[in-house]
Amino acid sequence: MKITKPRGTRDFLFKEMKERRNAENTLREVFENYAYQEIKTPIFENLSLFTTKSGEEIVDQLYNFEDKSNREIALRPELTAPVARLYLNEMQKTAKPIKLYYFGSCFRYERTQKGRFRQFWQFGCELIGAKSPEGEAEVIAMAEDSIKKLGIENAEIHINHLGIIRGLFEHFNIDSETQETIMNLIDKGDKKLFIDSLKLGQNPLIKDIFLQDILIKFFDLTGKDEILDEIEIIINDYEKAIASLNEFKELLKYLKAFDVSNYNINLGVARGLDYYTGIVFEIYVPELGAQKQIAGGGSYNLVELFGGEAIESTGFAFGFDRLMNAIKETDEEHSMVEVYVACPLSKGNHEEIITKSFEVGQTLRRANISTEIDLSRKKFKKLLNIANKLNVKYFIIVGENDLEENSVTIKNMDTGNQELVAINNIITYIKNQIDNNNKKNKNN
Repeated sequence: MKITKPRGTRDFLFKEMKERRNAENTLREVFENYAYQEIKTPIFENLSLFTTKSGEEIVDQLYNFEDKSNREIALRPELTAPVARLYLNEMQKTAKPIKLYYFGSCFRYERTQKGRFRQFWQFGCELIGAKSPEGEAEVIAMAEDSIKKLGIENAEIHINHLGIIRGLFEHFNIDSETQETIMNLIDKGDKKLFIDSLKLGQNPLIKDIFLQDILIKFFDLTGKDEILDEIEIIINDYEKAIASLNEFKELLKYLKAFDVSNYNINLGVARGLDYYTGIVFEIYVPELGAQKQIAGGGSYNLVELFGGEAIESTGFAFGFDRLMNAIKETDEEHSMVEVYVACPLSKGNHEEIITKSFEVGQTLRRANISTEIDLSRKKFKKLLNIANKLNVKYFIIVGENDLEENSVTIKNMDTGNQELVAINNIITYIKNQIDNNNKKNKNN
């Protein structure tokens, strides 16, 4: 019987795990620079946590089951609800604002396709109890810093304020069910379907032609700060929508103070759930096509939905798997191992040479230089082939003649040049070579 991995899951081998760990470490560094601290929640939670947040219909998308005590349990499909539950259980009396971040796997029972798996990872954050819009501005600034540090130069941040459209809904007395339907249609991005749903058929979603026209104008209204005047003209007669637009303008002012300039105002960014009332944003990498969205976030009051206090949170999460696809679009291939230490052997007693190669390798490792040591006693040509497959930059030959001078030969695998280097100078030599190579790559 052939045993295979479950549908919708993946195995990650050495190179991919190295790339994922590098990205994870970069995000940790950025988030912690903004004073966020890491938390962990269980991989499974009570099913009611997710049905309370998203409705009973989400059950069809979950891995849920009864445990041995007949409790309804679900593998977490996302991490926002578990964080809200954690806050209610452990952190309500903690001084505000609270800054926390998380990284973990999630599970959804969905049809698998390119860029969509049944087990996937999220790296995200929550800012609980900060004043807005300054808190929102800092969160968006952290998102931008993250993509910059990851080397993703072609990402786009798209921002909307849902209070604008919610203000219109309130003015025209649109019920909550219709609001949710409209928001979901906007989120799908199909303009023809949106227009047909609003206007056509025996029961159009919106009967008022003025509201129809405004929503259709909003659907793909995207641009820089110059479109703010156009938005204001459209909604000038609706007080609550104008109030939200003024909040939006204040956010954009604070974004400039945080040195964020790579953003687009996009009234087509929406959320169907009614606890989203303020800022929402998404990050796109156009080169990824249909899977271009790598992050989403916004401001919401989820804690109150679970029976807690009315306290606003702002957060976002990277879809870590799509994030890795975006990095691969721009990233050059890097070596997993910097140095290979070998002792090609000839006839005679070689214990001294083998021992010395181990000492050299350990010295490099303790200096935080990634190093592979030959443990197979293969011939020189085969060792070179192994080093090439590992894509190492420097090949150190520990040879009998060189050891008489207390030296080793170091071969630059890119240029083919070889140098005799004193053993007590190996660390300085390798680090200088690495630094010079990094400067050269940066200048190019």
